[in-house]
This record gives sequence, structure tokens and C-alpha cells, in this order.
Amino acid sequence: MNTKLWQPDPARIAASNLTKFINIVEGRWGVSCPDYASLHKWSVEKPEDFWLTLWDFAGVLGDNHNNVVLQHPDKMPGAVFFPEARLNFAENLLRQRGNTPALMFRGETGVERTLTGADLYDLVSRLRQAMQNAGIKTGDRVAGYLPNLPESIAAMLATASLGAVWSSCSPDFGTQGVLDRFGQIKPKLLFAADQYFYNGRAIDCSERIDEVCAKLPSVETVVIIPYDADEAVPIGDSGKTSLPDFIAPFSSGDIIFERFEFNHPLYILFSSGTTGVPKCIVHGAGGTLIQHLKDHLLQTDVKPGDRVFYFTTLGWMMWNWLVSGLAAGAMILLYDGSPFYPDGNSLFDFAERSRMTHFGTSAKFVDAAKNAKLNPQETHDLTNVRTLMSTGSPLVPESFDFIYDNIKADICVSSISGGTDIVGCFVGGNPIGPVWRGEIQAVCLAMDVAVYDDNGQSMVGELGELVCLKPFPSMPVGFWNDEKDERYHAAYFERFPDVWCHGDWVALTENGGMMIQGRSDATLNPGGVRIGTAEIYSQVEQLDAIEEAIAVGQDWEGDARIVLFVRLRDGYSLDETLRNQIKLQIRANLSPRHVPAKIIAVPDIPRTKSGKITELAVRDVIHDRAVRNTEALANPGALDHFRGLAELRS
Repeated sequence: MNTKLWQPDPARIAASNLTKFINIVEGRWGVSCPDYASLHKWSVEKPEDFWLTLWDFAGVLGDNHNNVVLQHPDKMPGAVFFPEARLNFAENLLRQRGNTPALMFRGETGVERTLTGADLYDLVSRLRQAMQNAGIKTGDRVAGYLPNLPESIAAMLATASLGAVWSSCSPDFGTQGVLDRFGQIKPKLLFAADQYFYNGRAIDCSERIDEVCAKLPSVETVVIIPYDADEAVPIGDSGKTSLPDFIAPFSSGDIIFERFEFNHPLYILFSSGTTGVPKCIVHGAGGTLIQHLKDHLLQTDVKPGDRVFYFTTLGWMMWNWLVSGLAAGAMILLYDGSPFYPDGNSLFDFAERSRMTHFGTSAKFVDAAKNAKLNPQETHDLTNVRTLMSTGSPLVPESFDFIYDNIKADICVSSISGGTDIVGCFVGGNPIGPVWRGEIQAVCLAMDVAVYDDNGQSMVGELGELVCLKPFPSMPVGFWNDEKDERYHAAYFERFPDVWCHGDWVALTENGGMMIQGRSDATLNPGGVRIGTAEIYSQVEQLDAIEEAIAVGQDWEGDARIVLFVRLRDGYSLDETLRNQIKLQIRANLSPRHVPAKIIAVPDIPRTKSGKITELAVRDVIHDRAVRNTEALANPGALDHFRGLAELRS
């Protein structure tokens, strides 16, 4: 039995949204749910009843949700939730129209902005009119190449209000990384920032925006959002328009929200595969909204007036998740920049200043704070913080200890995990249950999660594949330009027919929670940012010195780091000059997150008999694990080049 680190007191349990929801379920459906486990069991056995109750509990604004809740419940994929319902995503997030703050932003330079609900609504109203004037209509794509600004949220909401489709990435992505994403979806309008700041440096975005636009002929309008209006970078005569000029002709007014079908496309997110450019995952408005409301209200206990923070960028689905907190009545807290500038106290300073109730970060940040020997409970007033959420990579047991010993003793630590693929969580918090050392608290409600061995048999207490056995609303609508859903099916349902296979290597615990060991597929996951190996290869193999490359993730200090192995052409050697050239090529064209921590030369790279390099076999070797299916390799002896490498021990 693991160590119990925290237990909510009776008053906290009684006041929780989850307890209120249980009381409604018991009264409405005549079932007994004395604890979380029984509620979860009911939610997966009676999905129609669960989602209908959640719609009403959350006060979702929409029509016809009572008629039919779920069609084809046994099809996966193929199930359809709320087939007759109609809603508008932006309408549901813009309900806070008073003078209470809805958004608070802080940049690493100290710049701050706060928008009330009325401010946000009015900005969305003006943006919506300007976008209509620019020709944006239902189904058009609008892209954001932006820092984590309040105006970024307003641009997304204006897009959603029109029934257009929003997609975004952060400004640290290089030109090719942006084109690999936006080039597939052909946006009509691009929002970008004049500059952003990271680790004390100001980065002018002008040149990169011009490079992107030159190769995105679909873009008809470019709107530049000033990071700081007092120190805006001049646009000049460049064909772009500033946000103030874009909305200047329009006055704020009531928005007439058109309600669309439940799964009307809302977001296109990018999940990096291991072959080709990133996959474009289309998520529907209704599925995203109701899944996020469940995560916020029930799994995280977000209440009206709470102040919810997650350290994220617009290139990570946690931004989309965070923004939906507006629908739960929360105030959203935004931070942009390095979390360790000027030192590791920046986020804790923001927590104290903003009276944060929900502190969301990455396991990597918690580990960095531990290594920096920070002691926020002694240096900061964190009285209001009730919940600390962590995702991106497994939160190791020692990091649980650090949180309770150095950040706050009376806090619900909700390690959560899901992904871009579902724009939500498979496993997460349980506000009425205990926290066990090293464990994610619970499988999320209405998610029929299991752990499979290679033969598709369920296991408890042993490592295997995270799978989901029944459909859920935030399954993707599909992939962009995948009319027959062939790539969609291959991504999740090829391994186990009719069962969602997520690609995480996990074990269910006897406490009803989960422990995650990392990815079971070849996708890289440093700091929780999923990166496809093909993106890296496309850059590295442009260099004359590189014949071939293979990249894998190595478990390292509670996170994962990228290790790049290269096979060199004759006459070249891997010296520091070439290492730096490789890093510069990757950083300039993709992003800093793509840059490998280690670059190592090898004489040969293993491949299958069909000619494909095999990242999984290399990853198993460097972790001293047995390699499965070596008979499928054309050159199994190549694996010996990856065993016992001294470079991987530091």
C-alpha cells in the first residue's frame, strides 16, 4: 500500500461540486453513489444519463439536448453525442458580462492587463464584426501565431462565435514548424504578435511573420496584436494591420449567437506523429465544451469566482482546456514568458498577487523548483490555493513530497493526463478523495479506461497500454483532409479493434488511481510537449553531413529528454561545430522544444524488413528493456550500437 499524503476534510467534501452532483444523480436516477468509485461505475454504465445530468448541472446554453443524448453507443468510432442539440461555444464562455474580472494577464517583464467580463465581451463583439467585414464566415479557418495574451482568447472566441475554426501555435515555433501546421489547413486570417519575451529577451516577430505569410497564400488578412501597447513594435507599410486599427470602425454591442450542431468544428489541434507532417485533429464545439466542464467542475472543483491558472502556451492543448474555465464561472489567469525569469519564484509571485485558487503547471517545473531548493510556503502567501494540477509528464513520488513539504500541506495535488487527441483528460483529480504518493488520483468520470497487455487483456497493477473501451464526447470529429477517416482510424483503433489505444504506458493502482511511465509509442514527450520524430528528421537530414537520423525519448530525472542518433556520411565527424549546426537547424525551423538534449553518432540504425527505422526498439535498448519482435528487423545487430552508452548516463 502506498503512502496517503492528503485527505480532504468533511467540510471540503460537503462543499464540493462533486458532492452536489452526486446528490443530484441519486435523486434524479434513483441510484446509490456513496463514493467516487461507485459514481464512476454508474457514469460508464449509463453514459446517456451521466452526460444529460452534466449538461443540466453545468447550465450549458443550447437547444434540444433532451431529445437524444447518444446514438450508436456501441460504435467506436461512430457514436454520436447530442445529435439534435445546437449550441455556440463562445456564448457559453462569455456569460460573465459584468464588471468582475474575467482574465488577468502577467508577462515575465511585469506587464499586466486585467479584463472584466464586460471588457472581454465587448472586445469579442468588435473583433467579430471586424472579422465578418474581412470576409470570415462559418467553416473558415483562423490561425493564431501568438503568445498567451488576453487578446488571443478574444480572437479565439470571436472565431468560435462565427462558427469558424480556430487553430494556434506559440511564437517560438520557427517558420517551417508553422508552415507544417497552418499550411495544411489554409487559414484565411492570421493573428500574430509584434513581439514576445522569454528569459529576459525581447524577440521581434516581424521577419518570421513575413516568411510565414509569403508561403501561406490562403491568408488574406494579417492582424498584429501588440504585446504591450506602450512599447509596440511599429508595423510600417507591410500590408498588415494592427489590432486597434482592425477593430476601430466597430462599436461593441450585443452579439447574436448562431447555434450550431453539437459537433460543429471548433478547434484544429496538432498532434505530432512519427511519419510526415503533424496530424491535424479536428475537435467539435460541444464535445470540447462538455468534456472541459466535467474536468473543471467535477474533477478539479472549479467554482464561480475561482481563479484558475495553468502555465501553458498556445501550442499546447492545456491552453484550450484553461480557457474553458470561463464557462465554469472562473477567472482565468494567464502568464507568458519563462517560469524561471528572473528566478523560480515568478509563478509563485503571480499566485500570491492574483489570489490563485488552482495552480496548474508541469511536472518538469515542480522538479525544477525542487532542484532550486525553493520553499514557497515560507516565502509566499498561498492561502487561496486549494488545488495544484500537474501534467505534461509523470509527477514522480519525490515531487509529491516536495509539494506537500515545501509548497503547501493542505492542498489537493491533481496529477492529470490526457492529450491533444481528446483535448481533455483520461485520468485526473478527485476532489473528495485522498492523494496517494506518486499516483494520479482517479480515472475521470464517464471514461471507461483500462490497461491492456499485448493480447488485449485487462490488467491491474501491471504496466500496459492505456485504452478506453467506450466512446466519449471529445473524441475527434476527424482529421483534416482525411475524408475516409483512414488516418484517424490508424492513429487510435488499429492496435485493438473498436478500442481507443492512447499510446501511454501505464498501470492502474489498487487505490483506483493510475501511475504513468511515459509514452508507449514513438512520439517524443519532453516536458509534456508531444513532438513527432519526422519533424526532426526533415530538418536534420537536410544537412550534408547527415546520412540518416533516429530520435527517441530517454527517461531522465522524472521527465523525458530527446536523444538524437545520427549516421554520418563518409568524411564527416560529429564535433561540436556539427552538433551546434544540427541544433541551430532544428531551433530555427521548428522550435526550442525540438532541440535534442544529446546528439550521438552511430554506424548503423535498425530498421524493419520493410525499410522503416524503428524508434521503439532503440528506446527499449537505451532503457535496458527487452526488445520485442526482433525478428521483424532487417539488421538486428545494429541495436548493439545503442547499448551501454556512457553519453546517456549524464
